[in-house]
Amino acid sequence: MGSVAWKQLLLNALESNAHLKHSSFMQLATVGTNGTPSNRTVVFRGFQDNTDNIQINTDARTRKIEELKLCSSAEICWYFTDSWEQFRINGNVDIIDGSNAEPLKLQQREHSWFASSLRSRSQYLCPNPGLPCLHEQAQPDISLDPSTGPIDVFCLLILEPHQVDYLNLKSNQRLTFKSSVSAAAEKSWTVERVNP
Repeated sequence: MGSVAWKQLLLNALESNAHLKHSSFMQLATVGTNGTPSNRTVVFRGFQDNTDNIQINTDARTRKIEELKLCSSAEICWYFTDSWEQFRINGNVDIIDGSNAEPLKLQQREHSWFASSLRSRSQYLCPNPGLPCLHEQAQPDISLDPSTGPIDVFCLLILEPHQVDYLNLKSNQRLTFKSSVSAAAEKSWTVERVNP
């Protein structure tokens, strides 16, 4: 069961809630640089190739990058309001920025860049996120050539799940999926039904 089962549950939830704009939004929690929890809403950008790895686009200037560099552990919490399903997915996050030495990862980053809307890509041209606004003037129109590849501050985050906690409030069912890696470096999943 394992990986196929939780991923299929998630794909089903995405499909049944697709009419809701917020169904692609999830919360990503990291460990703050001061050791306290740090949480924010991010957008699901799909699965990496034919894996269970979850893709998220972000700006290299955000606090989450600094936090993930110190501690790559993170957890996603995702609630689907129509189907009453919650997914808590924890694992480690790989940061893929323009300095990455692996050509395949750079290709994945570029693919994720072009898969985003032009409006979404243009946000990476804005001033540093989280810093104080220095003036109250209207922001100038920012234009981006649609054929231009990823800019320096664009990062692709890949969360490799290690554990998934699935809760369905309609059916009052809760399942936990846990991964393990064999001596041959093959990942497998076990599933257990637990009390909600």
